[in-house]
Amino acid sequence: MNSVDVSNELHQLLTGNNVQTQLSVPQLVEKVLSRNEGVLTSTGAVKAETGKYTGRSPKDKFIVEEASVKDKVDWGSVNRPISEDVFNKLYNKVVDYLKAKEEIFVFNGFAGADESSRLPIRVVNEYAWHNLFAHTLFIRPNEEELRGHEAEFTILSAPNFKADPEVDGTASETFIIVSFERRTILIGGTEYAGEMKKSIFSIMNYLLPEAGILPMHCSANVGREGDVALFFGLSGTGKTTLSADTNRKLIGDDEHGWSTNGVFNIEGGCYAKTINLSREKEPQIFDAIRFGAVLENVVVNPDTRKADYDDSSLTENTRAAYQMQAIDNIVNPSIAGHPNTIIFLTADASGVLPPISKLSKEQAMFHFLSGYTSKLAGTERGVTSPEATFSTCFGSPFLPLPAQRYAEMLGDKIDEHSAKVYLVNTGWTGGAYGTGSRMKLAYTRAMVQAALEGELSNIETVKDEIFGLDIPLHVPGVPDEVLQPIKTWADPAAYKQSATDLAAQFRANFKKFGSVPSEIEELGGPIA
Repeated sequence: MNSVDVSNELHQLLTGNNVQTQLSVPQLVEKVLSRNEGVLTSTGAVKAETGKYTGRSPKDKFIVEEASVKDKVDWGSVNRPISEDVFNKLYNKVVDYLKAKEEIFVFNGFAGADESSRLPIRVVNEYAWHNLFAHTLFIRPNEEELRGHEAEFTILSAPNFKADPEVDGTASETFIIVSFERRTILIGGTEYAGEMKKSIFSIMNYLLPEAGILPMHCSANVGREGDVALFFGLSGTGKTTLSADTNRKLIGDDEHGWSTNGVFNIEGGCYAKTINLSREKEPQIFDAIRFGAVLENVVVNPDTRKADYDDSSLTENTRAAYQMQAIDNIVNPSIAGHPNTIIFLTADASGVLPPISKLSKEQAMFHFLSGYTSKLAGTERGVTSPEATFSTCFGSPFLPLPAQRYAEMLGDKIDEHSAKVYLVNTGWTGGAYGTGSRMKLAYTRAMVQAALEGELSNIETVKDEIFGLDIPLHVPGVPDEVLQPIKTWADPAAYKQSATDLAAQFRANFKKFGSVPSEIEELGGPIA
């Protein structure tokens, strides 16, 4: 990764008298409060609101169609092209807008804990609380690193600058535009801080494979013996809960790379959902929300200044950003060896997938490409009953390259390091949503622990007749009948019909991967 020259426009912006560079956490908190951008909660965290945009705006995200990336990017509904002319005009408008502000805030840091492949980044913000967010989520340099820091990618974030679609060529007033040749990300028209985090992740998902490194949307932890585990899963599957284990050290909760050296965290902080958060359920997250943390769209009592994590009146997507160091049980720096165990998490609302099953490499690639879970009512507007959802590689909104490339890299890594892969269903048992019940967390923890400790490597299994999955017959701490879904349903015929319906959805979704080797489709896919 070679640094690029700063454009004249950006140079003038960064050398202006209004620039506040590399402020400390106390200084940024003071700025947030003095500028009335947020309030201080009873634990010392900053609480801010993001207005009408309380989540990402995927339809407003674009990649500039430049010569160097034109034939590499997987263009479509996720990676939408936009012209260089549109980008350049907006770039100049955003720079001029930021120049005119009384204050702007700059953070210099890194993405990637492995020094051999990390990306030096710069984040330029209109808001002080956004800069505190960047300071929290990305990797902070020490004094020596800061002196030699040369940004290779820059975020320009101007939430109050709203585009005019008819004039500026955008889809709406909001825009998130990546230029790989200008090494710049433009963000405007939205105050949702998560756009910055996910934009850098998207950049890494493009750059890392070029260096032979697999980028992954997963959490990771390491055991006392140095054994490394990865947890893939979409929202609501238990990824954060299951990777937060008092007996294992957290490497990171969301974004990682897998290189020839092992696994490393891409970030320096965590961005956790907080709806219904409690100390009893998730003590690590609860106790990490202290001075320097950022609460996003969390309702706070104006008198006591206490956060009400059960209040979803602003949004279901309430968030907390906090530094990794706010958690006691972590790996520091956030790097570890090669994974021994890989867990794919799904919350199947149809209640037909086994609570745990062993996957071959081909099955692992199939389920990695599928990225299945059930989207539950309340997670998005308009969702009134559970819906099957498939997010390629458990992170399709952030993948600039064709999905098959990431799956092939995963398959190669599994082969090279003999990693064991398991599919774990944290969803329903004994029937579908509304009839059955959610899998007991104690059972799921017991199954995951058995997988991590190698107790399932050579255990006797039975093959599921519909999905072709190998189901362990015994798992310590779990009743045998729970392991086979058909035995938990009152009506076996109803189970088979529901399972066949889900298998058909898997097959229909998989048709979009036209160039996948047949052995993956045949061995990995449902065999109803």
